[in-house]
Amino acid sequence: MMSNKLSLGKPTGNTDKGWINGFIGVLIFSGSLPATRMAVLDLSPIFVTAARASIAALLAICILLFFKEKRPLKTQLFSLTIVSLGVVFGFPLLSALALQYVTSAHSLVFLGMLPLATAIFGVIRGSERPRPIFWVFSIIGSLLVVGFAVAQGISASPKGDILMFLAVILCGLGYAEGAQLSKTLGGWQVISWALVLALPIMTPMALYMLPPSPSNIGTSAWIGLAYVSVFSMLIGFIFWYRGLAQGGIAAVGQLQLLQPFFGLALAATLLHEKVSIGMLVITLGVILCVAGSRKFAK
Repeated sequence: MMSNKLSLGKPTGNTDKGWINGFIGVLIFSGSLPATRMAVLDLSPIFVTAARASIAALLAICILLFFKEKRPLKTQLFSLTIVSLGVVFGFPLLSALALQYVTSAHSLVFLGMLPLATAIFGVIRGSERPRPIFWVFSIIGSLLVVGFAVAQGISASPKGDILMFLAVILCGLGYAEGAQLSKTLGGWQVISWALVLALPIMTPMALYMLPPSPSNIGTSAWIGLAYVSVFSMLIGFIFWYRGLAQGGIAAVGQLQLLQPFFGLALAATLLHEKVSIGMLVITLGVILCVAGSRKFAK
């Protein structure tokens, strides 16, 4: 049987494997916002959110049945609900709404705040206690991101920036909660059950918001929806939750600082969006914080 059950407590000791799994997860997630942007250009953000969760949930059910996984314990349902609200509903919906007002290149800069949010919730919901210098590096990286947003985007699209900020907060909560739960339930099991939990709400919503003329929707929108459904909503989490549980929420979570860098490259390549020098400078700045925060995470 495929299993990813991990022991209780702090990082399991597979630190290197945790960083490798986490890095793969970040690579997959890097395409999420550009793909979402492709989808919401022709599709409703609500439909995209509900459809991606429903498609991923159906795939998750097939995997759970194939490996004959037992149902979660009643004591784990609360944590699964938090995961579902954070990464199945909250972040996908708020980020999709935000991408109606800002480009994916601009929204990707906000992801520089995600490691700090994840680390904070890792302390609140878990047992991790990073060294004080860790917070210095993490906060510097986040301040670089916020400063850039204030200088470049707040006056242009306050709605988009506020929505992205709220999306990051909910995503950090979902990441931290899922990482803690994966130590007892398993990484791929956590996201699978979180998707199943949301299915009774998401599927009716997707059907209700279904475009009246699907044939009029551009191919790129369907490709974007397919990516966020299969990769962003399911496969990426299999690697990500495993990495967080193995290497530590605060430590491996700093890999998210790399996500804007990869995402900006995709936004420029696939969507032909302008990536300014300022975006690159800020992105490189937060990347430099990864080494310092990683060193002092424990």
